[in-house]
Amino acid sequence: MKPHLVPRAVRGAITVDLDTAEEIRSATAELLVTLMEMNDLSCADVTSAYFTATPDLRSEFPAKGARALGWGEVPMLCAQEIDVEGALPRCIRVLLHVLVPADRALRPAYIGEAHALRPDLGPVRMEGRSGSFSA
Repeated sequence: MKPHLVPRAVRGAITVDLDTAEEIRSATAELLVTLMEMNDLSCADVTSAYFTATPDLRSEFPAKGARALGWGEVPMLCAQEIDVEGALPRCIRVLLHVLVPADRALRPAYIGEAHALRPDLGPVRMEGRSGSFSA
């Protein structure tokens, strides 16, 4: 019997060192791979992705990093994060909408300097990545 699937969402964020197209694509891919691995998700589970980037990131759309992973069928939207004084710079955030079994717990991931956004979460420990996640 197939498990009952429900719509859920999981968040994550990552920072880049430089505003370059390659850094934005690479960091976005790292963030998505981390979220997918941590939450045992496949691309087929993702119903949409909403990305934001801080105003200092203008070289590339984060969605291009997702498309490079094969996410061509996933609806995606990119927007600019609110420009709040003192906010974490060079940050890409994502809100993934997924269909998962009702009893599945989802864990957000905040990688690199983005860990400062959620210091209350424990560190991410995946193949050399560092940041935070919720258990």
